[in-house]
Amino acid sequence: MVFLRLSSNLHNPWMVSAHSKWQVVFFILCFYGVDLIYCNARYSIPEEMPEGSFVGNIAKDLGIEISRLISGKARVVTKGGRQYVDLSRDKGTLVVKERIDRDQLCKKMTPCSFSFDLIVENPIQLHRVTVEVQDINDNAPLFPKENVNLNIAENAVLGARVPLDSAIDTDVGLNGIQSYKLHPTDSFKLEVHSQTDGNKYIEMVLKRELDREERDEIQLVLVANDGGSPQKSGTVKIHVTVLDANDNAPVCKQSVFKTEVRENSPAGTVIGTISAADADEGVNGHVSYSFAVASKEASELFGINTDTGEIRLLNNLDYESQNRYKLNINARDKGGFSDTCKIVIDVIDENDNSPTIQLMSFSNTLPENSPVGTTVAVINIEDADSGKNGLVQCSINQNIRFKIESSLAEYYSLVTDDILDRESLAEYNITILVSDEGSPARHAKKTLNVKISDVNDNPPIFEFEEYKTFVSENNYPGLTILTVKANDADWGPNAQLSYFLKDEDMRGAPLSSLVSVDSHTGTIHAVKSFDFEQLKSFAFNVTARDGGSPPLSSEVTITINIQDENDNAPQVLYPVQTGASVVAEIVPRAADVGYLVTKVVAVDVDSGQNAWLSYKLQKATDRALFEVGLQNGEIRTVRQVTDKDAVKQKLTVVVEDNGQPSRSAVVSINVAVADSFPEVLSEFTDFTQEKHENLTFYLVLALAAVSFLFIICGVVIISVKIYRWRESRFLYQSNLPVIPYYPPHYADTGVTGTLPHGYNYEVCMTTDSRKSDCKFSTLGGQNVLVVDPSFTETMQRAMKKKNLEDAKLPEMSM
Repeated sequence: MVFLRLSSNLHNPWMVSAHSKWQVVFFILCFYGVDLIYCNARYSIPEEMPEGSFVGNIAKDLGIEISRLISGKARVVTKGGRQYVDLSRDKGTLVVKERIDRDQLCKKMTPCSFSFDLIVENPIQLHRVTVEVQDINDNAPLFPKENVNLNIAENAVLGARVPLDSAIDTDVGLNGIQSYKLHPTDSFKLEVHSQTDGNKYIEMVLKRELDREERDEIQLVLVANDGGSPQKSGTVKIHVTVLDANDNAPVCKQSVFKTEVRENSPAGTVIGTISAADADEGVNGHVSYSFAVASKEASELFGINTDTGEIRLLNNLDYESQNRYKLNINARDKGGFSDTCKIVIDVIDENDNSPTIQLMSFSNTLPENSPVGTTVAVINIEDADSGKNGLVQCSINQNIRFKIESSLAEYYSLVTDDILDRESLAEYNITILVSDEGSPARHAKKTLNVKISDVNDNPPIFEFEEYKTFVSENNYPGLTILTVKANDADWGPNAQLSYFLKDEDMRGAPLSSLVSVDSHTGTIHAVKSFDFEQLKSFAFNVTARDGGSPPLSSEVTITINIQDENDNAPQVLYPVQTGASVVAEIVPRAADVGYLVTKVVAVDVDSGQNAWLSYKLQKATDRALFEVGLQNGEIRTVRQVTDKDAVKQKLTVVVEDNGQPSRSAVVSINVAVADSFPEVLSEFTDFTQEKHENLTFYLVLALAAVSFLFIICGVVIISVKIYRWRESRFLYQSNLPVIPYYPPHYADTGVTGTLPHGYNYEVCMTTDSRKSDCKFSTLGGQNVLVVDPSFTETMQRAMKKKNLEDAKLPEMSM
C-alpha cells in the first residue's frame, strides 16, 4: 500500500480578474492486488470553471505512461449522474467537461465533492478519483421578500424582539452571509444569532419606546453582506406600523421541538405540532404560525397550519438526499408580538433502495488455459441506503469454476476458481446475486455470459486402435480400401484434421507406390493392382494431424491382407512336356494289377482351396487298363496286362484346381506295353514317322493355298522328305522316348497338389553326340526308356551292356 500527498498551485483562468490562485491538493492511495491495482486520487478545483479547464495531470500524478493510457483504453466511468470531468488520453490530463455549479451540486453541504473511476485495461487498473469543488462568490445574498410589513404595538417594552427572515446565500464558507446591517438604528437594533447547524437568524430589538401618536410608521433597510471578494450584498425594506397596546408576546412552550418521520411516509402525514402561549386575551391572545426562514426544498416538503401549528408532510422524503431538517416557526399574535420556535425533523431511513451492480471491467471471452485466479470482471456494488439497509452480500451461482472476491470497499472481483476446459463446458452463464441486510431485504442480480475460447490441447483420436481389412488380388488401381476416421475434441481450426502416410519402404518399394490416403477424408486407395503371390499382406501407419498451433497428431496402424484369387492354372512338373522328345513309360506285360506306371506331379502357385489339385483321366487308348489317383496323380494298372493289349498306349490326364472358376492343365503320357526294347523301338519309330507324315500333310495343305509359291514349296517338301527318309534308316536316330529316372528310395506318401519328393533324371552327354550315354532304371522290371534326339549311341550298345550283366548273374550264383 502506498500513500502520497502532493500539492500544486493551479492558476484558475476564470478568476484572473481577482488575481487569485487556487491551491490544488491531491492525495494518492494505492493498493496492489494480484490482478488489480487500486489507487485513490483527490483533487480540489473551484466551481464554475469553463469547459476544457485543467483539473490535474493524472498520468504524472499516478506515474502512468501516456502510451499505457492509450493502449489500456483508459476511460472515466461515472456511477450515475452527470459526468463533469473527462480524460484527455493523449495528454494524460483531466479536464472539465461540463460547468460545475457547487451550489446546485451540493447545496449547503461542505465539503462538496464528486467521485468517478478511472479504468485502465490489460492489465486492469482501477483508480478512484475524487474532485472537491471549492465555492466561489458567485451568488449574492437574497431575502425571501423584497418588502416586509411589521405591526408593533406602541406599548412594546424595551428589548422586545421582532424576528426577521434571514437572507439566503447559496454560497458557503466565507462566500456565505457574514454580516447583517440595519439602518436607521434609532428605534431598533439588530441582533444576529448563530444556530448549531451554522445558520443564522436575526431579530430586531426595540431599544426606544414607541409612540404611535408621535410616529405611526417607521421605514428600515436591512442589508446582508457576504465575505466574498468582491463582496456581494442583498437588501430588504422593512415597513413598521405602530399599533395600539398589546403588551404580551407569544411564548413557545419548547425552545426546540424534535420529531422523527419515516422516509416512506405518505404525503399528508402529521409530523408534529408547534405550540406557543400568549397571556393576552381575546384577539390579542390569538397566535398564528408560519415558517420564519425556510429553504425552497423545505417549503415544498412541509406545510404548517397557521391556526393550530400542525406540521404536515407535503411530498415524499428521501433519506439519501437529506436526512435532517431544521425549521424556524414564527408564533405571532394579532398585536404583532411574536416568538420563534425551532423544530428538528429527523428522517428515518427505510430499505427503499435496491443494490446496484455496475461492471467496471469485463472480459467475456476467456482462453481455456487461463490460470486459476484470472480476473474476469471488476464489479462495483452500491446501496444508497444507510446503516444495516446499506450493507450488502454478494455471491454467484454454485457449482461453477468461478468465485467472487471482495477487493476494496464496494468493489468485487470475479476470478477463475478452477482449471477451465472448453471441451467439458464452452460457455458459462454467471449470475451475480446481491442482497442487502434490510428487512425485508432487497435483491439485485446480473448475469454475465463468459465464453471459453479453444486452445489446442487435445490430439486427434482414431475410432479404432488398429484397422484391418482384406482386399482381393487383381484389384483395379484407385480402389477404395477403407476409410480411417479420427476425432478431435477441440474446436475450429484446432479440430480440422489432415491425414498423411508415414514415409516408409515396403519390401524395397516406397509405400506411396502401393496405397494413398485422402488428406481430407482419410480414405485409403490402392495405387496398383495387388498380386497375392508376390505380397500377401502389409502394414503401415496413417498420421492424423490437427490445424492447431503447434499442431498435435496421432498414428494408427493399418493392416491390409491380400486375398488370393484363382488366377494361376496348375503347372505340371512331371512328366516334362517337350516338343523335341517323346516321353514313354514302359509297362511289362507281366505287370500285376495296381502296377505303378508313373506319377503326374503338378503344383499351383495359388493358395488355399485354389491350390487343391485333382487328377482325372481324360483320354486313354484303353480306359479299362489304366486309372489315375484323384488326389496323388498316380497312374496304375487296373487289370492284368495281356498279350492282346496294344504296345503303344496314349493317356491324357487333366490336372484341375479347386478354385471358382477352376483352372486346369493337360498332360499327355505315352505308355509302352512291351517286354523288350526292340519292340518298343519299332512301335515308337512308326509313331514318330506317322507324326512327321501328319505334319507334312498339313504343311502341304497350307502351302497349296499360295499358288505362286507352290513350286518352291514343292521342292522344299521333297527335300525335307528325302532328308527325313535318310535319317530314319539309322537305328540310332533321335526319335526315341525319354525315360524318367526315379530315385532308388522313392515312395509315395499320398500328398497331393504339390511335389513332395525330389526326382532325379540322369542324362550323360558329351560334345560328341556319338559318344553320348544314357541311364535308365528299372522298377520291378524293364519299364522306362529315355532317348533324346541328340543321342547317337546305338541301342546295340545298350543291349550288349544289359546282356553282359545278365550273363554275370549265373556265374555269381554258381
